[in-house]
Amino acid sequence: LIAGTLELATLEMNNLEQLSQLLETETPEDWPPPLNDDASQSYFYNFLKENPDAVGWTVWFITLRSEGKNKNKLIENGGFKGKPSADGRVEIGYSILEPYQRNGYATEAVQGLAEWAFSAGEVNCIIAETFPDLHASIRVLEKNGFGFIGQGSEEGTIRYELGRKNFLNP
Repeated sequence: LIAGTLELATLEMNNLEQLSQLLETETPEDWPPPLNDDASQSYFYNFLKENPDAVGWTVWFITLRSEGKNKNKLIENGGFKGKPSADGRVEIGYSILEPYQRNGYATEAVQGLAEWAFSAGEVNCIIAETFPDLHASIRVLEKNGFGFIGQGSEEGTIRYELGRKNFLNP
């Protein structure tokens, strides 16, 4: 897990090869992962530009370590939609490139992100929204202890949450 900085967010939008060099990974041919686009990249870039102290509360880049002389692979991004609210809530999101799905990488990344967020001390609850037909995404949340709480904030989405007391690895 590598926390996105303004420099990394800029490179993700403008120069994937340089981003890969800084992350010491192969340049993925099929970047970005599903449900990520120019709008989400711009959101993280703008948030970091306006909030230089928000590193960790936006995009994270997830790499897969390779054995031997092969370069690591950039396989996923995830993170938060901004700093925790006044009542200690933060929203998490994640997306993994298709060839790496269903291998436990997203589950591991969400666990790592949750550990990081709860260790910051100001987070009491992590929320996540997904679509009801994204069964693998729902399974990632369930494996990490998130519970279904109802409809999401956008039409057609559903919401899950994980409270500090229910976190699997406090």
